[in-house]
Order: sequence, then C-alpha cells, then structure tokens
Amino acid sequence: MVTVLKRLISGNQLYLNSSVNNGDISPSVRVETSKNGQHPYAVVVTCSDSRVIPEAIFSAGIGELFVIRVAGNVIGEHELGSIEYAVEHLGCKLIVVLGHTHCGAVGAAIAGVNDGHVASLTGEIRKAIGNEKDDLQACILNVNAGVNKISESLKMDCDTKAIGAVYDIESGKVSFEMSI
Repeated sequence: MVTVLKRLISGNQLYLNSSVNNGDISPSVRVETSKNGQHPYAVVVTCSDSRVIPEAIFSAGIGELFVIRVAGNVIGEHELGSIEYAVEHLGCKLIVVLGHTHCGAVGAAIAGVNDGHVASLTGEIRKAIGNEKDDLQACILNVNAGVNKISESLKMDCDTKAIGAVYDIESGKVSFEMSI
C-alpha cells in the first residue's frame, strides 16, 4: 500500500509540471485491458466537478485507477458497493477519498441549500461538517467522514486502507496529510 501511495504522489508531481496527461491511453493498452481485464492499483472516490480529473491529477492511464465520482464525494450505498467490488474482485488495497478546494457541493451545504435531489448530497455533507463555515475545513471534515464511513462499513483486511486527500484546483497539488 505504501508503494501505491508513493505512485499516486509521484503521479501528482508529474501532473504539476505537465500540460498533457502522462498516463498510457494507447491503443495497445485499450486492447490489453479489453482482453485481460482491468487491474487498477487504487480506488479514488472524488467529486463530479469537471475540474477534478483523477487520471490526469495522478498521471494515470487506462486501467490504473478505479474512479467513483459523485458530487461532494459523498459515500452512500452505491459508492460502498463500487468500492467493495474494487477491493474484493479487483484487488485494490488503497482507497482514496479525494475532496477538492472550492467544492460547489460543500459550499451548497454550508449555505444550507436543501432543494430537490441536491438535498440528499448537502444533507450528508452537513452531517459531516456540522456548523463549519470555512470552505477548506469543511472539505477536510467531509473527506474524513467519507474515510470513516468506508472504514466502518466495509470488511477490509489489514493490508487495505482508506485515506483522505484534498486536491487544490488552482495549484494542482494533492495533500494526503490533512488536519483540522
């Protein structure tokens, strides 16, 4: 798992200085993964925000990351089922809950938006952040709540770990060590 985390950190370093994705998206990889299946090295649960592109952020190509996207990186039954599949059937040992700065869903939760189906997201985020009004601190609280939900809900062996991270949409840097 340490090797996988180092691979993500290294990929993010490549991304910080790149203008194109360094991941392998070649026809040969498409054929290989079509014939032999996917073998992702990590699960990334992240926001649906169009500025957050995990494959680019971690310089990953086809078949390298198992990405689950939902606004506000909220963890519900569907996300847990997807993570469980990746862990049990694809052998992923690292699950990263990746929040990001200036998240619209977190901002909506802070503002008390409670309309339509969005309320299912903002309600979960509000449970995670309480009365926090600072955008970054709320993001971190939300990420930590996701990590805790995964850790408490899934049966994971001692080699499998869920961790949190925050992506800065302006700088491109991912911070894996967070505190509030």
